[in-house]
Amino acid sequence: MKIAITTTMIQRGKSGVAQYVFALVQELQHFTRTHTFFLHVLEDDLPLFEFARDTMELVPVAEKWRPAIRNVLWHQLVLPRWLGKHAIDVVHVPSYRRMIRFAPCAKVATIHDLAPFQVANKYDPARMFYGRVVVKHLARHQEGIVAVSSNTADDITGFFNIPRSRIEVILNGVDHHRFGPLPSNDTASHAESRWNLNNPFFLYVSRLEHPGKNHVRLIEAFNAFKKTTGSDWQLAFGGSDWHGAEHIHAAIQASPYSHYISTLGFVPDSELPELYRSAAALVYPSLFEGFGLPPVEAMACGCPVISSPSGSLDEVIGNAALRIDPTDVASIANALARVASEPSLREKLRDQGFVNAKRFDWKDNARRTIDFYEQALTAPTVTKVNESKPTPLATERVLH
Repeated sequence: MKIAITTTMIQRGKSGVAQYVFALVQELQHFTRTHTFFLHVLEDDLPLFEFARDTMELVPVAEKWRPAIRNVLWHQLVLPRWLGKHAIDVVHVPSYRRMIRFAPCAKVATIHDLAPFQVANKYDPARMFYGRVVVKHLARHQEGIVAVSSNTADDITGFFNIPRSRIEVILNGVDHHRFGPLPSNDTASHAESRWNLNNPFFLYVSRLEHPGKNHVRLIEAFNAFKKTTGSDWQLAFGGSDWHGAEHIHAAIQASPYSHYISTLGFVPDSELPELYRSAAALVYPSLFEGFGLPPVEAMACGCPVISSPSGSLDEVIGNAALRIDPTDVASIANALARVASEPSLREKLRDQGFVNAKRFDWKDNARRTIDFYEQALTAPTVTKVNESKPTPLATERVLH
């Protein structure tokens, strides 16, 4: 097969979708002897895919197509012509906002979640309309949809009325070569020197997004925890600012324990394993997730996890996390106090986490993704356009 994968929605590598794309591409390299892959990459993002340059063809996309609206137009108007010219068999768009309406080949998309249907005011009105109305229309014109969890698959069927025969549940995976415990490593000194965290700390890895990621309630719970226990534990947020981040920063500034709260900004993927190993516990109070990779990554590194079970998190964390009600500040505060004061609980969560993390493996996911591409090729055609003479495009220069 000739397979094209678009990567123009990875937000310079600083998003959960980016981690999905990097991990999938890394494992798909094992199939390059039998299949040809083309990665469409925004010009400034090309260095992020150096690891695939020798095995896949990198197709640069001009930076003028980076802004969200232009990027949507590129997928709908420019990319289909390129696909026809190069006789591509399958195109994979790993984000629901960029799904293609018409293409001269089989179309596969990954839907990570349907948050616009689940979380009120998650985005501005225009984005909510796009997510609820336009995406619903686009999804119905895909030959195949990858759902990253059974919960997301159920949402796709329920909200979009798409048959389960066109949906494949392929859970996200963990790179167990990177995410794992290092018993001999002095994590405490590393956390102090690298992030100025000199006490045991709770960690939340997520972009700073309000209200969906629920940072403000976590801050309120941390305030209650500190007031009740007098503990010296800290709270650290690892993630870049996103929609509504100003509300989170305001809550931190208003906290009487603000000097115990750290914002680390975006944490490079190369540093994430060490951050998980350094943390005394991961807290993940998100109001809704299509998957929720940080809890599994933390478990693989031996970090105890406190988590909401909302959305797909219920199936992801299994019985390996201390569960909280993300809408109840007292529930979160109580979990913080228990984990901080009960070493035996931390040890139990650590042991259960190791077992749970083994369920998530990218190698198997890549093989199943290839199989789904082949299934999409033989699926009844939903919509395809007739090939037309392509115009010169910024994307047609192929780098080897």
